[in-house]
Amino acid sequence: MANALPVEISTTIQSLIAQHKNMPGALLPLLHAIQDTIGYIPEDSYLPISKGLALSVAEVHGVVTFYHHFRTHPVGKHILHVCRAESCQAMGSEKLEASIKAKLNIDYHQTTSDGAITLEPIYCLGNCACSPAVMMDDEVYGRMDNQKMAELISEARAS
Repeated sequence: MANALPVEISTTIQSLIAQHKNMPGALLPLLHAIQDTIGYIPEDSYLPISKGLALSVAEVHGVVTFYHHFRTHPVGKHILHVCRAESCQAMGSEKLEASIKAKLNIDYHQTTSDGAITLEPIYCLGNCACSPAVMMDDEVYGRMDNQKMAELISEARAS
């Protein structure tokens, strides 16, 4: 099967494989490095990863799909995580979640049509005392309501 990855992405992935291939337990650090560098782990990268680390394509696929953190598709400029853990649910995150989906006109694992925001679920941000919580990129926000969420979304779209 021909590699459908753009040359720049393929070169980046090959470079990261070379940097990680001699590490014990290299697969997880390599997958994190790929996602940190290009924003996701393309499915077309599974074969070169498997060859570089002497694993099967099924092993690579299994790890990528097992961990919710890994994405197999490009994402928006900002990533909005909505906590779905019990504490946040008890404090109204399901209504907040519905409002966010309606405002962005997307569901989980989708990106807004302007490419600004990708919506992802997360199963605990460790901010239970300030439920409901969300995380935009790497910043956690607590005690979220529709108004605060609308402001956060507007800021993200403006940046």
